[in-house]
Amino acid sequence: MESLLSVLTDLNKLIPILIHWFHLLSAVVWIGGLAYLVMAVTPGLKTAVPREMVRPISDAFYRHYKRVVGVLLVVILFTGGMNLHYVSQGMEMATGEGVGHHAKYLTVFFIKLALVLGVLTIFLYTIIFKNEPTDEEDEEAVYEPVPFQRVALWMGVFIILCAAAMKHLHT
Repeated sequence: MESLLSVLTDLNKLIPILIHWFHLLSAVVWIGGLAYLVMAVTPGLKTAVPREMVRPISDAFYRHYKRVVGVLLVVILFTGGMNLHYVSQGMEMATGEGVGHHAKYLTVFFIKLALVLGVLTIFLYTIIFKNEPTDEEDEEAVYEPVPFQRVALWMGVFIILCAAAMKHLHT
């Protein structure tokens, strides 16, 4: 109990824990929401509602989802930068060298960052370019509430893999 109390009263330990928690929570909500759309909403709409209703219902889901994701991506980027700072401080205290001198950690970090930028690009693409049908062929095509949702989900899965690797490369 005494060690828990010392963590809760030491701001130098509590702040990095809370920042990391917000970072993980945001990623879980974002990837979980995307997984729900890919695994449940899209297939469910295709089988449960008439074809002409799939687009309006999907668009209603996505309108709410993209507001949440916009906030989550800002939180993820902000807390990710802060996490990198605290990890670098920890590495410096443990080894005398910061993140810049740990090649394996940096390699995984840059892979993760590239994947995050890819997902951010997909998100911004869906906001800038509305997914409107142009002719009857587009109406007949398979409609997804989030364009490129499967690609974004797989990128998210690999982002989480990179995060797990990074966690074990700096300790």
